[in-house]
Amino acid sequence: MRAGLEKEGGSRVKMLLSYVDKLPTGREEGLFYGLDLGGTNFRVLKVQLGGNDQRIANRESRAVAIPPHLMSGSSSVGEDVAVKLQTAMEKKGVDIHVAALINDAVGTLAGARYYDKDVIAGVIFGTGTNAAYVEKANAIPKWEGELPESGDMVINMEWGNFYSCHLPVTEYDQALDKESLNPGEQIYEKLTSGMYLGEIVRRVLLKLSLQSAIFGEIDHTKLKTHFHLRTPHISAMHHDETPDLKIVAQKLEETLGIAGTSLETREMVVKIIDIITRRAARLAAAGLTGILKKLGRDGSIDKRRSVIAIDGGMFEHYAKFSKCLATTLSELVGEELSKSVVVKHADEGPGIGAALIAASHSQYGNVEGNPDVKY
Repeated sequence: MRAGLEKEGGSRVKMLLSYVDKLPTGREEGLFYGLDLGGTNFRVLKVQLGGNDQRIANRESRAVAIPPHLMSGSSSVGEDVAVKLQTAMEKKGVDIHVAALINDAVGTLAGARYYDKDVIAGVIFGTGTNAAYVEKANAIPKWEGELPESGDMVINMEWGNFYSCHLPVTEYDQALDKESLNPGEQIYEKLTSGMYLGEIVRRVLLKLSLQSAIFGEIDHTKLKTHFHLRTPHISAMHHDETPDLKIVAQKLEETLGIAGTSLETREMVVKIIDIITRRAARLAAAGLTGILKKLGRDGSIDKRRSVIAIDGGMFEHYAKFSKCLATTLSELVGEELSKSVVVKHADEGPGIGAALIAASHSQYGNVEGNPDVKY
């Protein structure tokens, strides 16, 4: 983290300046929109903020599927997306000023901070993973120019690209990475996020099947298909509490074409899933601990209440993952400090966070006063 703050390209963890130096306080008023561009859907949120008394007085939202041809269209890499969005709005005659351009981690941080001033970081554990936290601007050596009036700067870590020789990488992870679209990149993400956990389990089960008769005589077509076993499938099997693991049997047959498994075999499958998911959760907790240490909130300097807001399906829907993450974090920071460290699900999504950041900056006159401001 320190190397990434020192200079651009100083670390695999990019530690990008978000140029968001003011987070919402709850005093904001007015009408704001948040545009949430996901992997498959585009969501528009209309938010009426009523200040301290009403907070979010009213909200409306609408989501539409993104047409496939738009997802494979021309690239905007290297271009200012905020300017292009503003231009497109003007061409359509839409009278809206594009005040902020943020990612989901920064949006999660802003949405949570609106309700709780002790929130120090927003984290995503879903299809992918990322984190954003509030850093002191004078602790960022690569910052150029005058420091912001607030003295703070939200850092978009892009921590999915973290790598260390100490990471517990296996032959299955190495093979997955080699065959991926970005080999050698996003290793931490490939070990911890929902996009990859089901695929890692599939690779383990395939090797077992090819080297033993554990599943009997089966058609390996589905078991050999990349990403055919998804994380929701392994989550359902992991949480199976039926005496004979009926859900495990059902998922193996429906998803992978593996029928007639013994209870012992189903227990082995659950154990494999547990090992892979626990590794992901413990690595996730290590990442959160890193943020606490960087901010001196590991008990060494600052013992104030520290809240980390997390969004994403892995944390919200995969109970064994989120429970293991929480217990590991307590283990890493110690029993005493764990009393002041709170990990909670972010109630407001990143779309609301975008609207709130636009609102927080307009309160200081930045939006009206400088139409070129983007965050």
